[in-house]
Amino acid sequence: MPKNLKEEIVFTAIMAGLMVFVMVCYNVALVQGFTDGFLLNSIKEYPGGLLVAIILDLLVVGPIAKGLAFKYIINDYMKKNVVLIGITISVMMVLGMVSCMSLFGIIMAGNVGVANYFHAWGFNFIVALPLQLIIVGPIARAVLGKMQAASAKAQAKVNEKANEEVD
Repeated sequence: MPKNLKEEIVFTAIMAGLMVFVMVCYNVALVQGFTDGFLLNSIKEYPGGLLVAIILDLLVVGPIAKGLAFKYIINDYMKKNVVLIGITISVMMVLGMVSCMSLFGIIMAGNVGVANYFHAWGFNFIVALPLQLIIVGPIARAVLGKMQAASAKAQAKVNEKANEEVD
């Protein structure tokens, strides 16, 4: 879990950046297949989707998902295992982000309708959940872990130097 604003920004950028890119490519492929314009259309749709996803992640879905997870799902046993906390929050985030981004997608495509929403939601969920749990989440957590280890190492050097000056 990110421990400060810098870590939160990097973690969110990696998580949202990868998730949105793969999901945009997936949705473009669903609509038009792997045609000549597939890559160009995917790249064209990416910035808008990324902006909306980051805003939703930081301001809406993230706080709600974490709040619900810690209030109703994560118990004392789970608090002893950070992996269980991470998986729980990841699943909650996928549920929230798929719900919001599917709505965003059908609005942008001009296909607003209840049936279209649930169709998009189902197709997005079956890809987003394993993508998050198996690929993107582990990548983002690995980068975050390396950042935290480097920060801890730098802090240890500062503390060591301060202790030498005191002696």
